Order: sequence, then structure tokens, then C-alpha cells
Amino acid sequence: MYFIGVAINSNNRYETPSSTLTILNVFFIDLIVISSLAKILFIFLKFAQNQGKMSIKTSIKITSDKLSLQECNDFVQDDSCGGISLFVGTVRNATKNKTVKLLDFSAYEPMALKEIQKIADDILVKFPIHKIAIHHAVGELQIGDIPVIIAVSSAHRKATFEACEYAIDTLKETVPIWKKEHFEDGEVWVNSHP
Repeated sequence: MYFIGVAINSNNRYETPSSTLTILNVFFIDLIVISSLAKILFIFLKFAQNQGKMSIKTSIKITSDKLSLQECNDFVQDDSCGGISLFVGTVRNATKNKTVKLLDFSAYEPMALKEIQKIADDILVKFPIHKIAIHHAVGELQIGDIPVIIAVSSAHRKATFEACEYAIDTLKETVPIWKKEHFEDGEVWVNSHP
């Protein structure tokens, strides 16, 4: 909608007063700017609201403490879910026919937490799941210890299986957590990525 001010000068000619147009132009430009800012604020608030909902549905942890299967299971447990899948990574006693004494996990924790949260948020979008927990240990772990637990709940089992597999595969590819294997005759860093 446009408004144009018209005036008649002393020569009986029509003219548009520049001051009227300037005021109207400024007024409409202000309305457009305010409208655009309102839209941006609305989008930001919706995004923040969705992020808040996602963080309620995720439990992310990197710790030097012993990981708890019960804690992860309890977090994802919900009466609306018909399935819970747990992936539990354990320290095995051999790699490539060599006896493993222990594993030592290191992480760039601030970035690792962000990357794990990205994985969890991505899973909430890609798969019809209710909640997900991804916990990873750092430090020295003995044979049989648990370095990683992924727990997923959903109304149906298939989504939980697929989400667990996606989570561990993506975690190993993208998260800055490194594993050093200790053998009787030395040690080697296993993960050279991300």
C-alpha cells in the first residue's frame, strides 16, 4: 500500500511535496525493517525452542569416571517407547593377533562434546526416536572396561538399532577422541582422525 501526498502550487500545477514523501518513505522503510526484525526474532525463538527440546532428549557425557549402563538406560526409558537399544563398547584383549594390556583414551573435550551433541541432534531428526544418551570414557581403561555407551529409545525397535549404529559409526569418524593401544612390546595410536 502506497500513499502519495499531492499539492497544488501557485501556478495551478500538481506537485508532490518532497517533505511528505520523505516522511512517508522513512515510515514505510521503518515498517519493513521492523517487520523483518520481527521475522528474524520469531525464527530465532523457534530455533532456540527446538534446541531446548532436543537437549531434553539427549544426554551427552565425556568422563574419566566409570560409565553407567543403568544411568543411560534410565535416561532413555519412557512409557511411550516399545524399544530401547544399548550399544556398549568394551576393551578387548587382542588386536591383530597382539595381546592388548590396556587402552588409553584422550579427547579434545570442548569440541568432542559439541560433535557428540551434533550427532545426537542429527539422530533426533533422522530417526523416529524418543531419547538418546551417548557417554564416552577417557583415561586408561583395562580389559573388559567400557569406553562408550549409546542408549536409544523409540516406539519401535528398528529405529533404535539404526540410530545406535549411526551414532557409533559417526562418533568414530568425526569426534576428536583418540585411542592408544598398549601392548607388551609397545604402544600405538589407533585413531588418526578426525
